[in-house]
Amino acid sequence: MTAAIRTKLSAMMFLEFFIWGGWFVTLGTYLLKDLKTSGIEVGAAVTTQSIGAIVAPFIIGLIADKFFSAQKILGVLHLLGGALLWWASTATNFSSFYPVILVYMILYMPTLALVNSVSFRQMQNPSKEFPPIRVLGTIGWIVAGALISWLNWDKQGGEAALVNTFKMAAIASVVLGLFSFTLPSTPPVKRGESTTIGEILGLDAIRLLKNSSYLIFFIASIAICIPLAFYYGFANPFFQEKGMQATTVTQSLGQVSEILFMVMIPFFFVRLGVKKMLAVGMLAWALRYVLFAYGDANSNYWMLILGIVLHGVCYDFFFVTGQIYTDNLAGERFKSAAQGFITLATYGVGMLIGSLIAGRIVDQYKTSETAHNWQTIWLIPAGIAAVVMVLFLLFFRDKNSMATDPALNLDEQKDMRLDV
Repeated sequence: MTAAIRTKLSAMMFLEFFIWGGWFVTLGTYLLKDLKTSGIEVGAAVTTQSIGAIVAPFIIGLIADKFFSAQKILGVLHLLGGALLWWASTATNFSSFYPVILVYMILYMPTLALVNSVSFRQMQNPSKEFPPIRVLGTIGWIVAGALISWLNWDKQGGEAALVNTFKMAAIASVVLGLFSFTLPSTPPVKRGESTTIGEILGLDAIRLLKNSSYLIFFIASIAICIPLAFYYGFANPFFQEKGMQATTVTQSLGQVSEILFMVMIPFFFVRLGVKKMLAVGMLAWALRYVLFAYGDANSNYWMLILGIVLHGVCYDFFFVTGQIYTDNLAGERFKSAAQGFITLATYGVGMLIGSLIAGRIVDQYKTSETAHNWQTIWLIPAGIAAVVMVLFLLFFRDKNSMATDPALNLDEQKDMRLDV
């Protein structure tokens, strides 16, 4: 891979996640303060991410893999997305905002797979070449948060300026849309081939659930996304109510932590193994919400910061480890299907359930027009994460061989392996 291509792919990743981080982190605050929505409506807005994740495989499987080059579809989706984000900034109430952002997320979520596809097709050794490029995406998310706080769009008091986050993201989306047409050619890989709905959704990997260990992991993955939805939808409004200054850039410390722990994953993987890694990730979710429950902007400010920094452990130890576990279990034949299947389950089904639950709980513990009983609110997802962790530890068995699982026949054992 030449330096020019590496630079283009890095810029693509930076813009891809700059766009998402530029408006999604402060979405809950914008809706509650500017559009005067309820918690249920905030939850509904966050579910657009899940709906987009569910629809994304169809766009990739039916269009990108069969008819058009990935970089061209990426360009078109981001140009349309830029127009939709700008349109969303003009909404004056939730009823006009929601359908626009729903269509936007249906178009945006497939681009997460497209940028990976464009990147991988240019690489000879993805395991070595991809991480330095992908980390630019996390940096893009951090820069977006820093810019929002530097411009005081998330300031305490006064007229809210968070509507500008949609305009900023819209401009970046148009820039990436135009830039995408200069990316290396990535033609469809299945032109002329027939594709089933099961293949598109990754349902060929459903045979993995015949392995009892993976079934427990799969259920835990869906369940742990319920408390995850609380953070995505309501962390920023919570920090605002607690009086934290520069909330958006402060929250980006979680992405800094994510980068650091990503580098350390191989070290921990060898020493802890799959079961302990996944359990530590779930424990981190429970702990961070307890810290949020008892933290404040005064003497217990450190609790809020530590809870944010724990994001690296929460995400890397559970989700990244889970992706590695899935990849090793699936084997060569079902790698892509398996990753699509677990993504559909977590960011699709799990986050969808979590967002709907979170909105109702936040509304239930609203104490005034501008305040909530956050201690109780955060202790609920902390309890959910703790219960999931305990059940996972009780029932998950870290097997070293597929042959020990009688649920799989000999042919299936040849198709799948468990190296971890």
